Amino acid sequence: MSNILETKPIEACQLETEKVSRFRDQLPEKIEKIVANCYDKTCHNHIDYDPLPSRESVIRIIEKMREILFPGYFSEERVDPANLKYSIGQSVSLVYDMLSVQITDSIRYECLRYNKECSQCSDQGHQFTLYLLDGIPEIRRQLSTDVEATYTGDPAARSYDEIIFSYPGVFATAVYRVANRLFELGVPLLPRMMTEYAHSITGIDIHPGAEIGDGFVIDHGTGVVIGETTIIGNNVRIYQGVTIGALSLPKEAGEKFRGKKRHPTIEDNVIVYSGATILGGDTVIGARSVIGGNVWLTKSIPPDTRVLIEEPRLVYK
Repeated sequence: MSNILETKPIEACQLETEKVSRFRDQLPEKIEKIVANCYDKTCHNHIDYDPLPSRESVIRIIEKMREILFPGYFSEERVDPANLKYSIGQSVSLVYDMLSVQITDSIRYECLRYNKECSQCSDQGHQFTLYLLDGIPEIRRQLSTDVEATYTGDPAARSYDEIIFSYPGVFATAVYRVANRLFELGVPLLPRMMTEYAHSITGIDIHPGAEIGDGFVIDHGTGVVIGETTIIGNNVRIYQGVTIGALSLPKEAGEKFRGKKRHPTIEDNVIVYSGATILGGDTVIGARSVIGGNVWLTKSIPPDTRVLIEEPRLVYK
């Protein structure tokens, strides 16, 4: 049988190798330029002996936290009454080891960057991790109200299992509830890294500084934005494309408004339909109100109010 693969003469292969070598010989010069540019103070880089938090570790922590928050749903092995203690113990131990390191790195980085006094970052890393783990039962209680409210209000949901496995709103809310605990402790970088990972997966952007009550539902969810100083009460349901944000600020307003109330307050039992935009730190949406789709709202409304856009006139051609 003849060889159906065409072969090049040895000379041709040698010429090709020499050509590639000539290209690669230019790499040292390029590398020198890139390395020199790394020391340009106008460029953003982190060239130091103290590590930043690791995004890969953050993702791994979130995965293990899901195993703890929803036992039996996201574990690689089957979880039953015989091995529950072992399974939870393994996950908790791994989270403790990984999270304490990431919290330590986050605090140390901020201390060194801003020349702060020593904050015993290693001790805080362990203490804050234990505080978070101690709060797991309360986080699970809150998540159970979120799942139940999602099921109660969604005829398409066949079971709690379906919601836990597949609803992006529940995933984003679970990550938020964990990150919020760390944010309240003052842990830098890490809480935002957690919620931004959930954002990248779900399209739901919840700042870890927001305050969100029980029975919270994000239906569908894509394009939802909830700002840092937002306060949301109990049994609130919002739909896709909703923005709960800040009013436009001057260009140099970062330091002036940082830490101040810039986002709305949504009271209990409010529904906000898709595409609605609610802005401003003084804006309060009264309890049991309904905000219709595509509404733009920058002022407060009293309880039991319906805000709707007048039905547009359709033109058929």
